[in-house]
Amino acid sequence: MRRSPSFVSGAAAGAIAGAALAVALAAPALADGGDGGFTIKDPRIKESSGLAASRIHPGVYWTHNDSDDGPYLYAVDSRTGRTVATITMSGVGKPRDVEAISIGPDGDLYAGDIGDNLGGKWDHVWIYKLPEPKVLKDQTIRATQYVVKYSDGPRNAEALMVHPKTGRVYIADKNEDGGHLYEGPAQLSATGTNIFKPVATVDLWVTDGAFSPDGRQLAVRGYFGGIAYAWNDGRIKKTGRLNVPLQGQGESITYTPDGSKLMYGSEGADSPVQPEDAPGTGGSDSKSPSTSGGSAAAGNGSGGGIGGGLKVGAIAVAALFAVVLGFKRLLRRD
Repeated sequence: MRRSPSFVSGAAAGAIAGAALAVALAAPALADGGDGGFTIKDPRIKESSGLAASRIHPGVYWTHNDSDDGPYLYAVDSRTGRTVATITMSGVGKPRDVEAISIGPDGDLYAGDIGDNLGGKWDHVWIYKLPEPKVLKDQTIRATQYVVKYSDGPRNAEALMVHPKTGRVYIADKNEDGGHLYEGPAQLSATGTNIFKPVATVDLWVTDGAFSPDGRQLAVRGYFGGIAYAWNDGRIKKTGRLNVPLQGQGESITYTPDGSKLMYGSEGADSPVQPEDAPGTGGSDSKSPSTSGGSAAAGNGSGGGIGGGLKVGAIAVAALFAVVLGFKRLLRRD
């Protein structure tokens, strides 16, 4: 999501950007090393908003820019951080705000053109589906375009997840006070409108989400925290918080193919993709229930792999974010 929130004044936006930049500059550079973390080096990818681990190309991650780019998907080799294939989607209109990408059990890529920076301007959004190419090279692939509407009206969303066993598509909307998980029809229709219905609340300002490869866990992230849920056909149960690394504008998450780690991505040039142990793998993930609230500041379950100085910086940035959100609520009351 490129657009700055409309309620932030120029001075406040500058303060937040300055604080975030200072913290980002303090972070150590990532060494390229596949699932050990890498940096996206393609200068075209400045707003990486989604991330999906390839199922047929080991070490390759799919990503995309969000707005003002085009019908493009990029395959990035995590060993080098370089783009090894650019896919141009044909058969679709001009994308508006592609915010998420996922891979289904059929091996197809699902790109979610589901962002709405104005929080309800568009009465419908789109999902694009195309086969993951067996050969990694620059090519054009025809995609199927699906029209999506929500049963309770338009909304902004940045998280699209395809269940790895059932193939059912889910969307989590982005709401500072917490949102909902929406369930699509059992099979998407390319000729009609696909109605997504709310099936559960999500206590986070969600920027992305991902299913574990076995389909038993759902992980959702925000800017400063994340939540792990146990999955039971959409009846989710919170099991803990995620160790979300501090990032400039963290907007993507995916599991590694073996399910042992979660990979976190961020917008920005030369953006890092950082690993953390997935919940329940015996690593450093928190087992305690999440205390994340609806806002990014309330959901700061960050930690894991960040030094003390950076944690202090994260708290400072989160505090600034909380102040701005407070101003927004005051303006609403006025």
